[in-house]
Amino acid sequence: MASMKTGVHPDLQIERENGTFDPIQLTNLLHGGPEKTRRKRYIQSLAINDKTFKNSPNWATLSREERYELAVKKAIHQARRVKELGLTDPLDRYFYNQAFMPNENSPFGLHNSMFTDVITNQGTEEQKSKWLPLIQSYQILGTYAQTELGHGTFIRGLETTATFDGKTDEFIINTPTLTAMKYWPGALGKTCNYCLVLAQLYTQGHCHGLQSFIVNIRDVNTHQPMPGVEVGDIGTKFGYDSMDNGYLRMNNVRIPRENMLMKYSKVSRSGVFAKPANSKLLYGGMVSIRSFITGDCGRSISMACTIAIRYSAVRRQTTDSSGETERKILDYQTQQYKLFPALATSLAYIFAGMNISRIFMDVTSKIRQGALDELPQLHALSAGLKACSSYKFNEMAERCRMACGGHGFSQASGFPKLYVNITPAATYEGENTVLLLQTARYLTKCLVSAKQGEELPNLVAYLKQPVDGRTCSINSQFDSNSIVSAFEHRALRLIEDCAHRIQYLVKNGKSQSEAWHLTSVQLTKAAQAHCECCVVKFYLEQISRDPGPKLQQVLQALFQLYCIYTILENIGDFVKDGYLNSQQIELLNTKLLDLLAEIRPNAVNIVDSFDIPDEILASCLGRYDGQVYQALYEYAKESKLNQIEVTDVYYKHLKPFFEEQKKLADVPILPSRL
Repeated sequence: MASMKTGVHPDLQIERENGTFDPIQLTNLLHGGPEKTRRKRYIQSLAINDKTFKNSPNWATLSREERYELAVKKAIHQARRVKELGLTDPLDRYFYNQAFMPNENSPFGLHNSMFTDVITNQGTEEQKSKWLPLIQSYQILGTYAQTELGHGTFIRGLETTATFDGKTDEFIINTPTLTAMKYWPGALGKTCNYCLVLAQLYTQGHCHGLQSFIVNIRDVNTHQPMPGVEVGDIGTKFGYDSMDNGYLRMNNVRIPRENMLMKYSKVSRSGVFAKPANSKLLYGGMVSIRSFITGDCGRSISMACTIAIRYSAVRRQTTDSSGETERKILDYQTQQYKLFPALATSLAYIFAGMNISRIFMDVTSKIRQGALDELPQLHALSAGLKACSSYKFNEMAERCRMACGGHGFSQASGFPKLYVNITPAATYEGENTVLLLQTARYLTKCLVSAKQGEELPNLVAYLKQPVDGRTCSINSQFDSNSIVSAFEHRALRLIEDCAHRIQYLVKNGKSQSEAWHLTSVQLTKAAQAHCECCVVKFYLEQISRDPGPKLQQVLQALFQLYCIYTILENIGDFVKDGYLNSQQIELLNTKLLDLLAEIRPNAVNIVDSFDIPDEILASCLGRYDGQVYQALYEYAKESKLNQIEVTDVYYKHLKPFFEEQKKLADVPILPSRL
């Protein structure tokens, strides 16, 4: 731990000394134990101490083109260093890449994730033996192209076609309309020479739905577009300046039949199509990345909290009476109400991410053995949690930014770069509303199964409970079982309400699809309620693993704050059928305020537990030593506008304007004060 002698702001030092637990305990819990924490720190230090990292120019001063070029240079250096260091473990690579390009998008990111993962999971042994060595050695560089100009989340509506030509044993790839062009894939614009294209398969005059095809889009020697290929960058965006998101149009592009991934679906030499046992097997790549997004959003909220809470511990504002020292803004209850629910939410989704990743690995292992029973639950859970976590990031990051006042608006705060890096998660890999409706469809099917007395997976087993005539058992003890029961009841009630409305509409002449459409707002709310119920269960499971009495007390307070805050923010759902009464609501309001006070002494130590190096946080406001104002001053001096005292803008525009206005006013020019 740093001391005041090393330059740590005294207010932050006092905060750390007054905490009731050792931050390393929570750090170890978040990373899987002391050995994994040490490994994480070692890997991050390799990146942070790299000369290429240290000598990188100030990101804020670069143009979009310069940011892209720098990102490519970094990605190449990363690839070389990862190989030199022998980093084969995916977690090691993640920590190294995260530290080397904090809150930036690597142009090699999709090559190393979805392009590689989908070929690994959906390719035959022969295909993997051919393509993976080329991928891993960077002899080819690939991306994943699913989204089109006219269709994104509704993948059944994709228009790109792959038509089998039996005469040449090839597929002919086409984007037959303007809206069929692939649009948005990262690294497609200028970086990649190969692409994994999702297209509608046509053989023997029939469409067999979407399949994945490996397409060479640029010559591997000249990098020129291949015949029939038009490819380019889509231009500036809200963020993602380091990424060349691109568009792709294809006109009769021919690829060998073997370039269709055929582990689950197959097309024979004669053009006969063999379909997979379960169509959702083709979307394993999306499930994987959605599972990752949940934890990533939680970690990103933790970064926002780290910035805002450390800053709030050194920023002083307003006195109660004349002559008193200004109070830390973290001491104000209103500031705590802004920040501490965000802090509790960050842990909620970090833990949820850990659990969904574990579930994904378990289900994937079972799929390899031919068991597909748990795939629907995994698909629904990953879709819903991806939606909820990305919504929560946007909400909580903005709370943290505004809690930092005017300085939160500066690039120096670290918020803008963090925000534009993560906020697109609400729309990429599935637009959130559509994903919640997919989760809702699964839940309504499970409700039908429950009514028929069938067994349900553990996370939806509560659907078998009765919904009417129940009341909440929450009292002043706030035991965990009562809290979980409240979230289960809320989700069950909302799902039941949706089912009843759909049934009513069908009885009154609406089709099933129209009834679904007319219930869609309620369905998304029900899906969100289910996901929040799962998050509560994951949270409770994680903190129940005997982390030690002092840490246990801190985690319990954060757990209760997350739950109570969520209940009060959605209070209508809990009181609609009389489940919660007015006395219990008052109890919850009082408890929430008590929890703010309980968490206050440990707030800085909790964010320290996230163990985010300053180089990754990249924030003048959130730096570990708390020297905020010196950092802001130094940041301001780096502005390119400060390189010379009087800029060309003055001579070209301001000076002539001033002289013009003085002549028009016929006022004597003021003498110089030199």
